[in-house]
Amino acid sequence: MGIRKGGRVVIAGDGQVSMGQTVMKGTARKVRRLSPGGHDIVAGFAGSTADAFALLERLEAKLEATPGQLMRACVELAKDWRTDKYLQKLEAMLIVTDGTGLFVVTGAGDVLEPEHDVAAIGSGGNYALAAARALIDTDLDAETVARRAMSIAADICVYTNGNLTVETIG
Repeated sequence: MGIRKGGRVVIAGDGQVSMGQTVMKGTARKVRRLSPGGHDIVAGFAGSTADAFALLERLEAKLEATPGQLMRACVELAKDWRTDKYLQKLEAMLIVTDGTGLFVVTGAGDVLEPEHDVAAIGSGGNYALAAARALIDTDLDAETVARRAMSIAADICVYTNGNLTVETIG
């Protein structure tokens, strides 16, 4: 999930990797810090791990081609993802931020910026989204909102655990 609040953006991801109904790993890092061309970018993913890494590599290439233009890089990635026969088969979603913009990028060609400064993806995404939307207007900072929302999602969704990776930017 991603939360923008108080001039900061936090991306938080759980650590669970599931295959069907089996937990394969509980300590995966689904949130990564990228630095293409010296620009600080944080990305989180949901879905197939190998597919997500392929998309992150493509995103880094787009960011190197368009330094400092996160939205443009995300749009270019989404266009390729939608039209390239190889990329169309990838099953993952991304949340990306440069500390200012916050975007969800999908294989359907979507580059979405959330209306309420909260974005979530993955199996537990809707639970985390609802919890964060309830907490966003409180006095809590972005990281605390993210941690509490992810904790709530982990309590509800069997495909989400409480082993978090949290990166802050901005």
